[in-house]
Amino acid sequence: MAYGLPLLATLAEVPAPGAGAADAELVAQLQQGSEAAFRTLVARFQGRVYSTAFSLLRSAEEAEDVAQEVFVEVYQTIGRFRGEAALSTWLYRLATSRALHHRRRLNTRKRFAFFTSLLGFTNHLLHDVPDHAHPQALLEEAQQLHLLHLHIGRLPAQQQVAFTLRYEQELRYDEIAAVLDTSVAAVESLLYRARHTLRQHLQSTTRHV
Repeated sequence: MAYGLPLLATLAEVPAPGAGAADAELVAQLQQGSEAAFRTLVARFQGRVYSTAFSLLRSAEEAEDVAQEVFVEVYQTIGRFRGEAALSTWLYRLATSRALHHRRRLNTRKRFAFFTSLLGFTNHLLHDVPDHAHPQALLEEAQQLHLLHLHIGRLPAQQQVAFTLRYEQELRYDEIAAVLDTSVAAVESLLYRARHTLRQHLQSTTRHV
């Protein structure tokens, strides 16, 4: 059944029957074009998709765009989903891939604006995308959390994704390995290097404060 894709917020507000259906059943219903199943999918996974994107982008607006794109892609490609990975793993993959793509695009735009400004093609620089801290940043450790997020954003992409999925999304090592399509040992190595790098950066920042 063909139907338009409303805003995710609107979909989430509509109670969907069968919300407790197993993922396999949900996928089968989605592949049959069930609107109710799509509402259930959004209600069940939108928080995790948005949170994953936000953790990588630190921008509420960009994270919302990524979440929208993820569910559009699911809607368009669910017919090709064969269940080789869990539904949640597939969604995490889509969210991380889309978020990293958005970040590369934003960085490219900023670099382009910088160079065109230097060359005299424009009169102003493109401002950095503002940071949007998690709600925890409103607490007494706001400054430390901001520094941590800043340093996480400077990690190599694979380390950043692994760190985000482990410590912000609380995925298991095997789940992260499935998302990144790698081994558990590789995930352990990524997390070790990420923690080591962050510890060094934070200790160095603290000494200079």
